[in-house]
Amino acid sequence: MIKIGLTGDIGSGKSFIAREFRFPVFNADKEVKIIYKKNRNCFKKLKKKFPKYIYSFPINKKEISKLILSNNNSLKIIERIVHPIVRIGMNKFLKNNKNKKFVILDIPLLIENKINNKKDVIIFIEAKKKDILKHLKKRTNYNEKIFKKLKKLQLPLELKKKKSNYVIKNDFKKINVKKSVKLIKNKLLKIINERNST
Repeated sequence: MIKIGLTGDIGSGKSFIAREFRFPVFNADKEVKIIYKKNRNCFKKLKKKFPKYIYSFPINKKEISKLILSNNNSLKIIERIVHPIVRIGMNKFLKNNKNKKFVILDIPLLIENKINNKKDVIIFIEAKKKDILKHLKKRTNYNEKIFKKLKKLQLPLELKKKKSNYVIKNDFKKINVKKSVKLIKNKLLKIINERNST
């Protein structure tokens, strides 16, 4: 199995591109939503740390947003509680798909949290700032202050790009993205075939 990790700026279109590969996808953001909705243990831990903000189960996303904006350390504490649970979900996903040729890891802090290893393929999604902003503003839950806090957790984009094996330039036009994805898929399939023939 080859793990393909997608990285890039927030709102650069990673999730859309992940789906275009037509491989099994682990989406960390969706996993977090499930955790907030179903994981009572996570709720108890967050409630213990932040009783003023977290008081209802399933966890309300608005409560989390208010908490993130309340102080500078809250986001890091949330991460320390939630990320190990996300990792359990990811490991389960990998186990369930161990016989697949490829899987996609759509994880915002993939490189930052050292989730990838040397054998993984990393694809950097590059997009223009104005296109990203336009894309982000279409989201119903977009909040500029939270966006800026999340940005601070990320490595510089140039460093992420440097650590990547491939770059997809996303102009948010489906036809161009499909072409880029097809090119990379063909290269990866060639690698698999070469490995199998040796």
